[in-house]
Amino acid sequence: MHDNETTMDHFSSKDMAMRAQKKILSTVATKSSVQMFIDDTTSEILDELYRVSKEYCGNKSEAQKVVKNLVKIAVKIGVLFRNNRFSTEEMGIAQDFKKKLNQGAMTAISFYEVDFTFDKEVMGELLTSCRDLLLKLVNTHLTPKSHGRISHVFNHYADPELLTKLYEPSGPFRPHLTKICKGLDKLMEDGTI
Repeated sequence: MHDNETTMDHFSSKDMAMRAQKKILSTVATKSSVQMFIDDTTSEILDELYRVSKEYCGNKSEAQKVVKNLVKIAVKIGVLFRNNRFSTEEMGIAQDFKKKLNQGAMTAISFYEVDFTFDKEVMGELLTSCRDLLLKLVNTHLTPKSHGRISHVFNHYADPELLTKLYEPSGPFRPHLTKICKGLDKLMEDGTI
């Protein structure tokens, strides 16, 4: 009888609800369904990242896939946070990730504001560090498919050629970079990153 009770204790409607949320949000990751996790400023940054990817790749579906993967990951991590799924150790990793993301945002803005200071290796390293911390954070929480999505997104935006084109002072991506940096600045002001 006791063993049966222990087995029953492993069932949790909260766990089941969280898995259902992740599954549902994963399949319908559209702007309207993720607004509770992604604010307007972040949404504008995502739109600009999509435009940069589309122009850089020359492939609309690839650009959509990268941004869709980014949204799915953000939503899934939001679900995990809202359901207090991270251990104390993982919360430390989350803090490290937030610090690295903040450092990346400040660096991105600095490179934008001061022409010819851009260093693709510094920016690429920051993005790679963010990727690695995020993979460590979700290691036991998300599937290998989600881990692949994280790598896909960060590897795409850490591409040295894409970054170099993005930061050309009078290049075609300058208007996108301006909007991305203004958005990052606002997110930092608000304490989001």
